[in-house]
Amino acid sequence: MKFGKSEHPEKIDFALVPDPEFTRSTLAGLPARSSPAKIYAGCTGWSMKEWVGNVYPQKAKTKEYLKYYGQQFNTIELNTTHYRIPTLETIHNWKKATPKDFRFCPKVVKQVSHARDMGIGSGLMTKFCESIQELGEQLGPCFMQLPPYWGADRYAQLDTFLKNWPKSIQLAVEVRHPSWFETPQETEKLFSLLRAYHVSAVITDVAGRRDVLHQGITTNFAMIRWVGNGLIDSDYSRLDEWIQRLKEWITQGIHEIYFFPHEPDNLLAPEITLYLTQKIKERIPEASLRGPTLPIFEDGGQLGLF
Repeated sequence: MKFGKSEHPEKIDFALVPDPEFTRSTLAGLPARSSPAKIYAGCTGWSMKEWVGNVYPQKAKTKEYLKYYGQQFNTIELNTTHYRIPTLETIHNWKKATPKDFRFCPKVVKQVSHARDMGIGSGLMTKFCESIQELGEQLGPCFMQLPPYWGADRYAQLDTFLKNWPKSIQLAVEVRHPSWFETPQETEKLFSLLRAYHVSAVITDVAGRRDVLHQGITTNFAMIRWVGNGLIDSDYSRLDEWIQRLKEWITQGIHEIYFFPHEPDNLLAPEITLYLTQKIKERIPEASLRGPTLPIFEDGGQLGLF
């Protein structure tokens, strides 16, 4: 993930900002949970041959990667849908390969998120939604990443899009243009719009753009995109602080949390996700979570898991 990349992450103050009043009021107004809060943690793709022998069995075939990925993680930031709308056959194959508790979080296709009319006039938004709805109970929140040039002056355009988005599909929106965060009033205006449509504001934790770490919760689930820097010390201390914040949100009543750790080129994402999920199980035992069980490393040697 190149957005917000810093050449000197060791110089960044990674401390989490306090929750805004908007977040506290949103959480206070949520209906009570009827079951434990659910946490989903996963990576941004499964087609990584570099994971063979670590995340996947030593002799795993390419076509088996998703099956083994689903055994390790309970969600995925599904970037492939950003480039093309999946066919019905593709979706059925995805469902067949993964457990029932697995959640796909499709990235909204680029021809919608980057289009002038956001796919409404062309019918592409409807086509995309009809496709991903075939995931059924395995469909998690969709993730719409607006382009970097998409500023707060397009508020009305976002409002129109959200009016047309199906209420039956959870959605999280990531804005990147600095204008959304220039003033507290502008940011709260965005949060109010999202909360009105029961849409989540994606929280992005990346070294070079601390303004997108807004901690704004607008509905009953949160989506966090977290970017590490190659398993340096601050990666672990940052996650430790995040786990405490997640615990606070769960205590305050949030229903679901989707947490997607990124690492350079995605190579080390499984290792940092393992750390995250193990610590969550230790510190937030009341939450429902299924995380990876990767091979164990001792004295530089790797013990096989499979």
